[in-house]
Amino acid sequence: MGQEKLQLDGNSLGETALDANLPPDPSRRMWITTACAAGGVAGAATLVPFVGSFAPSDKARAAGAPVELNITDIPPGELRTVEWRGKPVWVLHRTPEQLATLSEDTADLADPDSTRPGYTPEFARNEYRSRKPEYFVAVGICTHLGCSPTPHLSTAGGPGLPPGWEGGFFCPCHGSAFDLAGRVFKNVPAPDNLEVPPYTFTADGSTVIIGVDEENKA
Repeated sequence: MGQEKLQLDGNSLGETALDANLPPDPSRRMWITTACAAGGVAGAATLVPFVGSFAPSDKARAAGAPVELNITDIPPGELRTVEWRGKPVWVLHRTPEQLATLSEDTADLADPDSTRPGYTPEFARNEYRSRKPEYFVAVGICTHLGCSPTPHLSTAGGPGLPPGWEGGFFCPCHGSAFDLAGRVFKNVPAPDNLEVPPYTFTADGSTVIIGVDEENKA
């Protein structure tokens, strides 16, 4: 009877006194484990240099709210990272020289036209994979096993990079490579191009709003 009363009055102060006589509650144990795991992720995130510059508040991130980034102060050839729904999102201001490479490397790419479903919204099914050719917006997570690729934006080659490297992103976990439009190279572990999130620009073109597009309204 005492246990039945506890189930009916689970929020009463008497619950603490009776807990010792009850079998372990798996749901509580799972919650504690999850909380600890989340804390570990948060601790690791503090080691990433760009985390301190993330724009949204903790409350906004938890709610998955759209994230705004002023792009007028991103020089050509540079990249900014923001966080949206717990994911790193890259905003790259591509130079004319970088844009020119996107029509030259297609023979080396697994899905140059971004026809595979799931990672490229309709508005980004073009050579630039973007709304504006000069700005590339992508989720900075490898489509293989979820590592975060490293930007290698210059044409200088390096260990593991494909021959004739024209700049792009390289995943150090398993060697997947992506070009400056996030298109995956052939013969690497990653099966798909980098994900393009929903986004749009403000009317004056000064700000990108990540998390909003024709299919996803704020």
